[in-house]
Amino acid sequence: RDSRQTDIKYLSGWKKWKRASSKSLKKILSEAKGLSSYVVLWRHDIHIIEGRFGTAIQSYFSFLRFLVLLNFIIFILMFSFVTLPTIISDYGIFNSTIAKISSKNIEYNCTIYEPNGNKGLIYFYTYLQDLLTGTGFLEVTSLFYGYYTADAVWISIMRYNLPLAYLLAAFACLALSLLWIIKRSVGGFKQSLVHDADPFQSYCNKVFAGWDFCITDPDAAQLKHRSLKYELQMDLEEERLKQKIADRTIKERLRIYSLRIFINIIVIAILSGCFYSIYRVTVFSQEKSSDISSTNFQANLFVQYLPSIVITLANFIGPQIFSFLIRYEEYLPAFEIILTLMRCVFLRLANIGVLLFSLWSQISDCATDKCEPCGYNYKLYPCWESDVGREMYKLMIFDFLIILAFTLFVDFPRKLLVTHCSCKIVQWFGLQEFNISDNVLEIIYGQTICWIGTFFSPLLPAIATVKYFIIFYVKKISLIHTRKTADKPIRASSSKFLFLAVLLIGLVLAFIPVGVSIASIPSSKACGPFRNFNTSWEVVPDTILEFPRGLQQVLFGIASEAFAVPFFIVVCLIMFYFIALAGAHKQVVDQLKEQLVLDGRDKRFLVQKIAEAQRH
Repeated sequence: RDSRQTDIKYLSGWKKWKRASSKSLKKILSEAKGLSSYVVLWRHDIHIIEGRFGTAIQSYFSFLRFLVLLNFIIFILMFSFVTLPTIISDYGIFNSTIAKISSKNIEYNCTIYEPNGNKGLIYFYTYLQDLLTGTGFLEVTSLFYGYYTADAVWISIMRYNLPLAYLLAAFACLALSLLWIIKRSVGGFKQSLVHDADPFQSYCNKVFAGWDFCITDPDAAQLKHRSLKYELQMDLEEERLKQKIADRTIKERLRIYSLRIFINIIVIAILSGCFYSIYRVTVFSQEKSSDISSTNFQANLFVQYLPSIVITLANFIGPQIFSFLIRYEEYLPAFEIILTLMRCVFLRLANIGVLLFSLWSQISDCATDKCEPCGYNYKLYPCWESDVGREMYKLMIFDFLIILAFTLFVDFPRKLLVTHCSCKIVQWFGLQEFNISDNVLEIIYGQTICWIGTFFSPLLPAIATVKYFIIFYVKKISLIHTRKTADKPIRASSSKFLFLAVLLIGLVLAFIPVGVSIASIPSSKACGPFRNFNTSWEVVPDTILEFPRGLQQVLFGIASEAFAVPFFIVVCLIMFYFIALAGAHKQVVDQLKEQLVLDGRDKRFLVQKIAEAQRH
């Protein structure tokens, strides 16, 4: 300390001021961080849940809070760069005007788009139908792609390129989601590596450091006891099964491999049946929805929601069958959970992909010259982007209604029956378990819909924010009053990373349909900001052509193969270098562990010799 004071004494005035400013800034940031913790969304609620039910269930509600914040930020981006400039120009605020470029070399038939805005006297059930299906008065609002028809917005003397802003804002939302998920995954990945590094270390962590000191409720403490007991039993069971697998004869291996092949064939058949059903009902819904009279409320609503109903049924029945079949495949318990989860993830996310494929097959159906002038089926889909946006909107609304309906009409009646009915069958069924994996898959499915739909419905993230905000309280009430915690919970240490890993899979899969829609499918010529471009992506090279010639050459050079191939090689070399570096660090860590073990043995040997010498 004296030497430090001596060093400070001989510092120059500038360095003293710099050191003092640095200390003050760190102090201010530390205090601001401490104060900000008091305004964190649902801080008190999540702490109560953690105290009563442990960190595993708390991680689910923290994950739900993360999605609320993520969707809110995405909504702010889309609203600020797409919706707000359009609204400002519509009302002439700040002397703003809309610039619309007349369509050139485009057939007149391709530009006809007459959405039903519900003019005149409208019945109440029509408004309800429009609210549930995204048609009618909602079709002409800023919720959907077709509303944004400006080619540019002039605010005073500044020109705002709305098509470019629309495209870049959509990409920014996906990129922000990717970076944020990766950032949050790093901590969970480190914990997962530590957990899987050494089985003996895992046992020590459970026995000596496995208790959750946040728990204050006696029932939660008993639950934590059971959870730790279950984890230890599962670890011992895994060791026993590993030994059993090692001792299998060739005949037993052939039997189990044959059985697994047969079960996987059944799984593939179930998935194929789900996908084909979704494809057929989507085609049927698109063809019949325009034929049914708008006054026939029940039939029209059923036909429009038929794909959503079939997808929901597949998402409910499929996981039940997978959980039943996995018991006969004789995998390790940990791998059973992962394999079942991956099958359910694939089912849920692939269902969305099949729905989009069905829509694209109808949009690009060019039989009998349906696409001749426009490049897409303009008679059935004059503004196909808004149609895709409506399908994503219906999926999100229906998913939300199913969650509410299941809580109100299944969980609460079941709770009343178990509480007030002493019938053996009712008591045998008992309360519904709060299964963390199923609940996580539920909200990841909804989030994937939101990511895909953001390009086609810019305000869909706002609906997702409100949806998850309400779901938080619905799930909290359901957990406290109508459900019981799972007897076999997933590990809290790996749950956060597992949630984010599955969410990352959903985001990667969301990139595919959005990228195909932007780069491959011809944009609608009757609506939207890209109606004067062959595809949505063409706005990028068209904007680059307005730059100075030198900058154009640089940008086109970066996008060329001559730059991409060497860049890819350099990235691969850097990646291999870091892999080799990580391997070298692992070897050093292993050597240090061996050295510590040898040092421990030497110390024990030395203590024994000293004790023997003292006895003699």
